Amino acid sequence: MIAIVYPGKLNGAQVAPASKSSMQRACAAALLHVGQTIILNPGHSHDDLAALDVIQKLGAQVEIQKDRIHVTSKGVMPVGPEMNCGESGLGIRMFTPIAALSSQSITINGKGSLVKRPMHFFDEIFPALGVKIQSQNGYLPIQIQGPLHAPASITVDGSLSSQFLTGLLMAYAASDAKDAVIKVLDLKSKPYIDLTLSVLDAFGWKVAHTNYEQFTFLAHPPLKELIEYTVEGDWSGAAFLLVAGAIAGPIKVKGLQMNSTQADKAVMQALQNANVSIALEEDGIQIGSEEGDALRAFEFDATDCPDLFPPLVAFAAACMGVSEIKGVSRLAHKESDRGLTLQTEFAKLGVQIDLEGDIMKIHGGVEIKSSTVFSQHDHRIAMACGVAALKANGPVTITEADAINKSYTDFFDHLAQLGAKVDIT
Repeated sequence: MIAIVYPGKLNGAQVAPASKSSMQRACAAALLHVGQTIILNPGHSHDDLAALDVIQKLGAQVEIQKDRIHVTSKGVMPVGPEMNCGESGLGIRMFTPIAALSSQSITINGKGSLVKRPMHFFDEIFPALGVKIQSQNGYLPIQIQGPLHAPASITVDGSLSSQFLTGLLMAYAASDAKDAVIKVLDLKSKPYIDLTLSVLDAFGWKVAHTNYEQFTFLAHPPLKELIEYTVEGDWSGAAFLLVAGAIAGPIKVKGLQMNSTQADKAVMQALQNANVSIALEEDGIQIGSEEGDALRAFEFDATDCPDLFPPLVAFAAACMGVSEIKGVSRLAHKESDRGLTLQTEFAKLGVQIDLEGDIMKIHGGVEIKSSTVFSQHDHRIAMACGVAALKANGPVTITEADAINKSYTDFFDHLAQLGAKVDIT
């Protein structure tokens, strides 16, 4: 798919997409919950659909309706020898420990960039938990065989990704590992663990932590037979709408929770640092002004929310001066090596990006050039270029733009509904 986005102003209101972070965790919890779960406001991105496929491969019955998903589960009971997590990094890292609750041998696979992402974590951790594992030197496909029924206390490295810990927390909680302790060294992306704990708590499992360094599993009443869980709006996807509103608005973004534990809610701080007009109203977030804000360069630490790099690069390109974003080391193992990808693709738009160790410097306030860019098969790169195009001196053509389907299928449609001219071929 090719998307051509033309420069222009936006106006109106748009509802944020459903959070795939919340949706995928809800799918996992619904599988682990012995009983029935109704998931309200479900997402329909490729990652969401991959999660639904995985829980069915692991034994859940799923009925998809227009505004809800009904899940019936007896726990982890694989119905076949393989599960495929698509291109979802969270999916592969979260569902692998969950699949290990079964005694059945199962092969875990993925596609696209996922086959290039390191999974050495499981090679190191699973033997200590009595789980057999065979990987391709730390890469997919992985073959495992549990069961992980009586989890042992372990120490894990949290520096590469919090997603591994999410899977362990869910598997331990569901196995009622009351005496087990998970100790974590150098945990990154703590807000994502807050989201995991929030989902577990909504279903009835109780997990406590000390400074995110030690997690313990508490006794809890029996889980309800029927549990309803509402997927919240996605701050990761909405960050692109908010940035679009900041540089080409004003617009209103609806459906976001200001008390959310999602890490990418931090985008609000970056926008405020850059002098964006923001009003929190009862029905949504009003962002940008009719006159246009005098946007200034900003500094922001994205170590705990690395998915904000792409939208914030598009934003920084419109800000006067050199903006600095910390946390580049978290970008290497995404759908692309996002630090280098952002540098390469935004250079085509006339925006200079310097990578200096863990710091990215974006030289903003220059004329954004009409050009053709390549998504690198990365959904967030496609969306970042689409947002930057709103301030360009002519149309920006984005090749392989269907990468957006991984997380925000309706992105270009939503831009068009806000008044942008978008051609899709």
